[in-house]
Amino acid sequence: MIIPPVGGLAGQLSVSGAEGVAQAGQSTGVAAGGEAGGFGGELTEAISSLEQTQDSASSASQALATGNVSDPESAVVTVEDAQLAMEMASQIRNKATEATQSIFNTQV
Repeated sequence: MIIPPVGGLAGQLSVSGAEGVAQAGQSTGVAAGGEAGGFGGELTEAISSLEQTQDSASSASQALATGNVSDPESAVVTVEDAQLAMEMASQIRNKATEATQSIFNTQV
């Protein structure tokens, strides 16, 4: 099993570096799991879904601001969903970072 260095992975765990995390997860998923669609594939899919949610929220908010939306309630719901998805991704990142630090601080 390949374990990435703490500094190398921790630098990629920001929201702006999401593609780097997906690529890091994909390469370690293949090495650790032995299958191409394992953890890395799931991480890539989740990040792609988050990006699509953010894009649709951006479009909905622009349409709401310009008055080009027929149903303002659906635009607000779309923006709120995107906000909740981003908060959840942030919490998952924080928990993964804490778990990694805990593992590396464990004395053998």
